Amino acid sequence: MRHSTVSVMVVLLVTAIATAGNMYEVKYPGQADAKVFIVDYKSQADLCVYVVDYQSQAKNADEFWYYVFYPGQADAKIYFVEYPGQADILIYFVEYQSQAGWQKSNAFRGRLR
Repeated sequence: MRHSTVSVMVVLLVTAIATAGNMYEVKYPGQADAKVFIVDYKSQADLCVYVVDYQSQAKNADEFWYYVFYPGQADAKIYFVEYPGQADILIYFVEYQSQAGWQKSNAFRGRLR
């Protein structure tokens, strides 16, 4: 998946919900707390992510993301990379809240909230 495709997906997600913990997508990798890559299949993911509708739903949970408009509101700043080898975390967006959670051990567990 190309970076431009990933950016379009993020913009669509942000638009769909009007705005983990609270996540903010940065423009440059050096600004990020974590670099992420969206995988094609759930079985490839370190973390399955569910995008919530309300900020309070994302509190104290790596797997529930709420996108904020300003970096100062974010619990974590993320950067979407072009290749899986560049990522700190491989993620897969799930349709249902019950499907979200860590699938594999990762050094970033507990650091996104």
